[in-house]
Amino acid sequence: MNKKSFGSRLVAAPYLVWAAIFVIVPLLMMAYFAFTNESGTFTLANISEIGRYKKAFGVSILYAVIATAITLVISYPMAYFMTKMKVSSQRMVMIIVMLPMWMNFLIRTYSWISILANTGLINTFLQSVGLPKLKLINTPGAVILGMVYDFIPYMILPIYSVMSKIDNSLLEAAQDLGSNGPSRLRRVILPLSMPGVISGITMVFVPSVSTFYISQKLGGNKNWLIGDAIEYLFGMGPDYYNVASALSLVLMVMILLCLAIMSRFTDDDEGSVIV
Repeated sequence: MNKKSFGSRLVAAPYLVWAAIFVIVPLLMMAYFAFTNESGTFTLANISEIGRYKKAFGVSILYAVIATAITLVISYPMAYFMTKMKVSSQRMVMIIVMLPMWMNFLIRTYSWISILANTGLINTFLQSVGLPKLKLINTPGAVILGMVYDFIPYMILPIYSVMSKIDNSLLEAAQDLGSNGPSRLRRVILPLSMPGVISGITMVFVPSVSTFYISQKLGGNKNWLIGDAIEYLFGMGPDYYNVASALSLVLMVMILLCLAIMSRFTDDDEGSVIV
């Protein structure tokens, strides 16, 4: 028993060292800068500065909620129909879903500029058929579109993973009891797939609310998110690290609260959120 316990600790040691160096230490540094000033003296002034960025927080949450809702509406039926395909077809669709994830995130986002720009593919096509140009780039819609495109695999995969493991005998039993298609979806499939839905919502909402590159490239200076504010302050130099750390700390606490709330909506460990 002791040998097994020692072996388990030995195997876990590299992970613990990695977590300590690259997770715990940066978090402690962030907390230190958030509650100190340039001279290292304890202060709450950095936290009080957060009120100046309440609009950025509000816009970030709004965009993240909209992007998450759109992603869910697209992903849920797609995941459902994937489970009805042949195994070979499911694998092919899975590769198609995951294929964009194999490319660099920056390249994927930047490619939308050539599509949405005033001289991009869409406006070029509209001009070729005699229609006026549309203002597509540097708009809230472009930012939300970028979020949906970049993070939709994180919604599809957990929902599909849970749906594919639903026992068909449950659906057959519901059908024998008189349930039609919509009724089976509402009474059987939706409740059983809820762990995947909650996991997908979390995996899309968290990066959406904290993103900055998407808003910079597709939203311009008119769509400033909290991630943009943090990135800008860190780029201003050491004098601004304290306020930037305070914003990062508040954002992290907000995300952890969202994770805790989401995890309460499911009792199933499979596909659920781990806080």
